[in-house]
Amino acid sequence: MGLFKDYVSQTRKPEGRLGKMMIKGMNSGHAKMADWGLAHLKKTQPARIAELGCGGGRNAGELLKKYPDAKVTAIDYSPLSVEQAAEYNKDMIGQGRCEVMQGDVSALTLEKESYDLATAFETIYFWPGLEQCFSQVAGILKKGGIFMIVNESDGTDKTSLKFEKIIEGMKCYTAEDIETALKAAGFSEVKVDHHQAKPWLTVIAKK
Repeated sequence: MGLFKDYVSQTRKPEGRLGKMMIKGMNSGHAKMADWGLAHLKKTQPARIAELGCGGGRNAGELLKKYPDAKVTAIDYSPLSVEQAAEYNKDMIGQGRCEVMQGDVSALTLEKESYDLATAFETIYFWPGLEQCFSQVAGILKKGGIFMIVNESDGTDKTSLKFEKIIEGMKCYTAEDIETALKAAGFSEVKVDHHQAKPWLTVIAKK
């Protein structure tokens, strides 16, 4: 259990050799889930996007492809994730369309009311207090801005609840938990979609 626990705990804040392995695995292993989530963004045409908890940077790259006129700011708590995400998106950084930086979702330093879209893929499990962090997200979004959350767990599946017991600081939230926190944080409209065959969740909230 020792090495296994050390490895899976890298999902929270990747670092070192195991962290690099985890980041690589997250980029590939979560791709189908992330793309399923991205498919829910049908009407919005954002000019500025904040990708929160960007991990290895794959989803920031997909957002840049989906919205070729947009600029993406990718944030992560882990310095190693920032390094890996910057490497993954180096071409877009060179073109001035992407910026990757270290940051804390509980105290965002991004410009207030300046983003059209914020995204969070497989990351809110580790956020230190949903309402506080969601309030921070609301603060950087323009009025009418969209916040999309995509989770592999719906807060009830046995596999994720098992990992919750192993990984320190991890909390699996139900759709109801997420919706309640979003509305308390100032989001006016919340829509939830469950995957038909998996415990995946996509939540879209409007400020």
